[in-house]
Amino acid sequence: MNRVVITGRGVYSCLGKNVEEATESLKAGRSGIIFDPIRKEMGFRSALVGNVEIPDLKKEVGRKDRKAMPEEAMYAFVSTKEALANAGMTQEFIDENEVGILFGNDSTAGAVIEGVDLLRAKKDTTLIGSGNIFQSMNSTVTMNLSTIFRLKGVNFTISAACASGSHSIGMGYLLIKMGLQKQVVCGGAQEVNPYAFGSFDGIGTFSTQEDEPSKASKPFDKNRDGLVPSGGGATVILESLESAQARGANILAEVVGYGFSSNGEHISNPNKDGQVRALNMAMEMGGVKPSEVDYINAHATSTPVGDGFEAQAIHHVFGDNGPLVSSTKSMTGHECWMAGASELVYCLAMMENGFVAPNINFKEADEHSEKLNIPNKRVEKELNTIVSNSFGFGGTNSTLIIRKFAH
Repeated sequence: MNRVVITGRGVYSCLGKNVEEATESLKAGRSGIIFDPIRKEMGFRSALVGNVEIPDLKKEVGRKDRKAMPEEAMYAFVSTKEALANAGMTQEFIDENEVGILFGNDSTAGAVIEGVDLLRAKKDTTLIGSGNIFQSMNSTVTMNLSTIFRLKGVNFTISAACASGSHSIGMGYLLIKMGLQKQVVCGGAQEVNPYAFGSFDGIGTFSTQEDEPSKASKPFDKNRDGLVPSGGGATVILESLESAQARGANILAEVVGYGFSSNGEHISNPNKDGQVRALNMAMEMGGVKPSEVDYINAHATSTPVGDGFEAQAIHHVFGDNGPLVSSTKSMTGHECWMAGASELVYCLAMMENGFVAPNINFKEADEHSEKLNIPNKRVEKELNTIVSNSFGFGGTNSTLIIRKFAH
């Protein structure tokens, strides 16, 4: 079995338009959440959202390619370009090797609605435009990026709700570990337009604490009342250790474990057992003992039920006096389909810079979170082993474990 390492990372989110900006936000405990009056006018119960600007790609991507790109593909292009540059992976190298791509994405609501609106208005399918079909397919991110970067390896989209980005990295890890691929571009992307989140808002999932947007997302806090939607794009470059060393690449970390499970119960409610199985599987795969874990980046979205189950699962696996635990969603909101990928990028930033990002807005623990070691201020700490959790609707669970690379 091959060892699998990370040689590049990129992100485009409400914390920053690149890894450097996002790292500064993480260090400062700076929220990227705002109040959006357009959502309130549309009838949203909550108009809170992560502030993610659509990038201008006119100078970087040709018009023909741009026509096929919805907003989430644009975000993913920016994060992938940064990750490839960070990995020192040139277009010449990509042209000469079978580099693959796996991305998590689970909606293209904006593009679908725009196409349907055009049809209703024009009464003529030929006026919808040729790009809309490629924008509106769920595989739009991998379709677009594989074309733009001329990727020749594995190429498909992983659709697994809010664990999509994490599963994409996990599957890339397994393919390389088994020797089926040498290099895979992995990540997650999430559209931020109102169309993608209207139904979520309708079922009462979102926080309605609109008076202070930066304080609305409060994972693990006793007074949490719901999540805040967000999005963007995040990318990591996975390689076999042999490939990375042959290229002379800078190795950021090693992926040592990937655990997955299905709850097999309620379509939207989580449970403890499924999360425990994913955690234990990742730990067993990586040969990682609970005492060796320095930090857990929790899935915790700031929902009353979800955070409670995760706190129970973490305590079940790690016991009393466990590792530091925080949820970067306290600053980003819930980046949904890309969250598992972006949070791994945030974990890499913490590992590289020796700190644990704070779980901002955590003021009062509940009966479950009081058993965890949750810092609400930044902690300076050397991080050798990090666990990152992602759990989604339908009971899909994913846990990734990364370690500082050691020869």
